[in-house]
Amino acid sequence: MSTNRTAQLIVQSMYVALGVVAIFGSFGLYDADFDGTFYTYFTNLSNYLCVGVMFAELVQTARRKGNGFVTLSPLLKFICVIAIMLTCCVFNFILAGAPDRDPLDNYKVTCILFHTVLPLLFVADWLAFYRHGVVKWTFPLISTIFPLLFVAFVFIRAAIFPSAENLYPYFFLDPGQQGVDGVIRWIVILLITFIAFGYLLMALDRALDRRSATVATSLKAAALD
Repeated sequence: MSTNRTAQLIVQSMYVALGVVAIFGSFGLYDADFDGTFYTYFTNLSNYLCVGVMFAELVQTARRKGNGFVTLSPLLKFICVIAIMLTCCVFNFILAGAPDRDPLDNYKVTCILFHTVLPLLFVADWLAFYRHGVVKWTFPLISTIFPLLFVAFVFIRAAIFPSAENLYPYFFLDPGQQGVDGVIRWIVILLITFIAFGYLLMALDRALDRRSATVATSLKAAALD
């Protein structure tokens, strides 16, 4: 963990800059073809949220006079970490190799940034620059609200606008492909995975806090010798 303000500014600035590049790509700018369904993808929504949070971090760090931990809403940061890792894992382990997906799409700038580079950088920011030991046992449960709201949005949109383009953005949410039982099964599996991953992160948060305390105690003892 680092309290170095300069390092924080570098990472946060780089993240926001890359995030803006990817956001423009998600609108279809680099294909010269506006994608009117950009708002239907969890990938895009989770990344937009993370870029917004990182920008707020950058502003907070820039205004701070000296070194210190990033203190912007630990709960919001945790929610974003879980959401963006869900985006990263689901894409790379499930969606990237889907039979109906053009493999070349996986190598587009926006795809690489949104599904791999930015998620890993966002998690690294949390690991390196936030004070640990503050994650509560309720955080993983609260974090499920975001993906559940997305699922609700998908089905409400499908019910109101049944002829809309990109009605079900992911195959595991499409009752036509999976059947209602199949969709429910996928949602339950992903939700359980999401919660389990959240508690693993909570355990990591507490382990990092203990390690930090041990190092601090050792340094203090060495200084007294």
